[in-house]
Amino acid sequence: MKKLFTLLFCITAMTSMQSQSVIGKWKTIDDVTGEAKSIVEVFSKSGKIYAKVVDILDPATKNNLCKQCSGEDKNKPILGLTIIKGLSKDGSEYNSGEILDPKNGKLYKCALALESKDKLKVRGYIGFSLLGRTQYWHRVN
Repeated sequence: MKKLFTLLFCITAMTSMQSQSVIGKWKTIDDVTGEAKSIVEVFSKSGKIYAKVVDILDPATKNNLCKQCSGEDKNKPILGLTIIKGLSKDGSEYNSGEILDPKNGKLYKCALALESKDKLKVRGYIGFSLLGRTQYWHRVN
């Protein structure tokens, strides 16, 4: 009985830790319309945080290309595109990486922080964190 209790405790603790991580799938919301735009999967690779678009919710834009992007992302499909690259953990925040806005092809500095277990604060900025914009993404279960 004691082993069963220990096992259940460990499983609960691991689930709780996962739900308090930025890792997972998140629904993005359009700043102007307030409508859900896409599902982005945040993942860890080589100790850094990345995110890619795994679903586009508007069928009319599902096959759009990143025409304004430069370099290796130019003319790639937005669906499957890695839009957050190379964030490092810094206390309760992740920063020191970049976020790509596929609408205009611009790269911005990026910071992520959990507001709650199901709400992610995503800040894109130029230079100082004060010069930018914040979006809130919602966890997809």
